[in-house]
Amino acid sequence: QVQLVESGGGLVQPGGSLRLSCAASGSIFRINVMGWYRQAPGKQRELVATIVSGSYTNYADSVKGRFTISRDNAENTVYLRMNNLQPGDTAVYYCLIVGNTGTYWGQGTQVTVSS
Repeated sequence: QVQLVESGGGLVQPGGSLRLSCAASGSIFRINVMGWYRQAPGKQRELVATIVSGSYTNYADSVKGRFTISRDNAENTVYLRMNNLQPGDTAVYYCLIVGNTGTYWGQGTQVTVSS
């Protein structure tokens, strides 16, 4: 059984910053890909950023230059640093982990950008 615990969401004003965390625990011995997706009301879930085991990163065009994904392999944790947040970033953010035992999703954390 693998569990993902997300934290760090909340309400922030435009131009503000947040850092999301997602920690994996349980029977997962090798993590290949870690990432973040988001889903806004009435829209499909979309990719935000991914990071593979060799630290290669990939970002959605809409967040390039503002968001930074990183990982702590020793702690099986992935982070998403979000700067210069805009109302269009409002969504539920989900972490994703692809490992040797399967693909796992976090429960989601709400990020709301509003003045």
